[in-house]
Amino acid sequence: MRIELGLPDHLRAEAAALYWQAFGGKLGRVLGPQPQAIRFLNRVMRADHCLTAIDGDGRLVGIAGFKSPGGSFAGGSESDLRAIYGPIGGRWRGLVLRLLGNEIDNKRFLLDGLCVARSVRGQGVGTALLEAIVAEARKRGYPAVRLDVVDTNWRAKALYERRGFVLDRTAGIGPLRLIFGFNAAHTMVRTV
Repeated sequence: MRIELGLPDHLRAEAAALYWQAFGGKLGRVLGPQPQAIRFLNRVMRADHCLTAIDGDGRLVGIAGFKSPGGSFAGGSESDLRAIYGPIGGRWRGLVLRLLGNEIDNKRFLLDGLCVARSVRGQGVGTALLEAIVAEARKRGYPAVRLDVVDTNWRAKALYERRGFVLDRTAGIGPLRLIFGFNAAHTMVRTV
């Protein structure tokens, strides 16, 4: 397996499906149905805002997206939402997603989604991507890496803790829990 900066164009569709596999449970009520969500992700993914894990056969097995002052891996805009979901569907989705938050952390390198293909989970892909994110943060001059993990994703939280991330704070999402299916997000930080 190799880790690369960026997303090769021929792997975009695979990346959108992998991202949806990882985050569809959380985002399904807002970005679903799945075919539209995958079209949206394929449209908005920033190839220059991620690290990819590619196996020896050239298959995408993991992605670590990040945010910067120049954008985010899978953010998009309300016009992107309207292009996929129509004027009304795009508008309400944009409003709900803004309520969830879209901050940028200029003091710490911000991990914006880590996903690993089911077929290779437990084989070190997530760990390799985390270490590559830390190295990328160091290269860019950041003193730390920050990520947010939902309270229901205990497996990911355990991985982050094993890799040196410590809990910074926990923020509840209030009534949005009825839409997204989790109660709070844990912010975790690791010094580089």
